[in-house]
Amino acid sequence: MDWDYLRYIRALAIGGTLAKAGELLGVHQTTVLRRLDQMEESMGVQFFERSRDGLHLTPVGETAFREAERLAIEMENLERKLVGQDSAPVGKVRLAAEDAMMNALLSPILAELVREFPDIELETLTDNDVANLSHREADLTLRSENKPQATLEGERIAAIESAVYGSARYCRRHRNMDIENHPEGCLWILPDETFSHLATGRWYRKHLKNVTSFIRCNSLQSMHALATAGAGLAVLPCYLGESTRELRRLSDPLEGESVDLWLHVNQDTQQMARVRIVMEYLVERLQALESQLEISSTF
Repeated sequence: MDWDYLRYIRALAIGGTLAKAGELLGVHQTTVLRRLDQMEESMGVQFFERSRDGLHLTPVGETAFREAERLAIEMENLERKLVGQDSAPVGKVRLAAEDAMMNALLSPILAELVREFPDIELETLTDNDVANLSHREADLTLRSENKPQATLEGERIAAIESAVYGSARYCRRHRNMDIENHPEGCLWILPDETFSHLATGRWYRKHLKNVTSFIRCNSLQSMHALATAGAGLAVLPCYLGESTRELRRLSDPLEGESVDLWLHVNQDTQQMARVRIVMEYLVERLQALESQLEISSTF
């Protein structure tokens, strides 16, 4: 099988039409049609069902498309390794992090970085499921975890503390609330089961086991937004709660519930000059924010 066939199959599957595939490949749609006919005839199989709505993969085509996607990723990784032999801080660096960290911690730092290194092409990947971020071929991944895998390379930044937060308006409406002794009297904004990486699970199980009034969320951003709007109380990372003017901290940092913040580097690209530069830059700037991550016990 001609390897170039997979390139055309991938473009056709992504584009959905001959014209769009031609745009992706940089050739005329008649060339795409000719190549499609040629490879289906030579292989004796049909990769696409053709209709007025466009092209649709057959089961054989789906198998070919999966292989084409895999090879495309491998070729891109090879290119990144080869380009990394150049010592100049030029080219793409992929950074993965949770939405909340990107917004509250990284955004101002990244704005400075791209001004200082204009030849670095920064690509950010955000996801609520932080456990899967490392599988996205990122060069750098910022994630909170107390026991990183031994095979992961990286730098520990600081410990992230968490505390109970509520908006000023919620506190005014519930002046007599007692979150320590009677938490069931409040409405709580809680993470759902997808938040297995949170360090606060023990606190929830111990203190909120009898709570019946709550809102479940599948993202930290949603919890933060609802708490800020006055919907209820939430346990939030202190870097997020302290930076929000509308929120009040209603407890000391939860004892024994801190989690370490790590910046991990992809072993395949860690020797690239641009990756090293971005990593060193982020570590220095993030460690300077340590006071925002580790809050004192007075409130």
